Amino acid sequence: MSSDTAAPYTPTTADDPLALERQVCFALAVANRAVLAVYRPILEPLGLTHPQYLVMLVLWEQAPLSVKEIGRVLQLDSPTLSPLLKRLQALGLITRTRSTADERQLVVDLTDEGRALRSRAEAVPGTVVETLGVDISELEELHAVLSRVNAAALKAGALQHK
Repeated sequence: MSSDTAAPYTPTTADDPLALERQVCFALAVANRAVLAVYRPILEPLGLTHPQYLVMLVLWEQAPLSVKEIGRVLQLDSPTLSPLLKRLQALGLITRTRSTADERQLVVDLTDEGRALRSRAEAVPGTVVETLGVDISELEELHAVLSRVNAAALKAGALQHK
């Protein structure tokens, strides 16, 4: 290699489309891990993992629901959802019974203990916001943007089970 050969172009982060710091996927992955780590100690006294908490949120809002309906709301497939539901049932928070209208469907409902857990869980969102130390308006804006991104990804065919 001659001394007058130019060094290969090394783009700066600002103009490099492959710079890690510019990747939305990387920012989302790190934020996901970090935020879930914030939730973990907050949910622990409730005896819930974050995925179980999401199922309980759906049920506190809309119970009873079929397993299929819960999966649709949470964008989870049955093999992912079934173990969560089994664990919640073992904890005494939900029941799973065959639908009287369609025996192929399992209907999930809250037990009295599951309903009672809601009052303790009401402190979770505020504790998360306080722990994050981010202004609520910024979190609301982030939620709106992420909702649009999720809708666009779903429209593009993401999470379609073949």
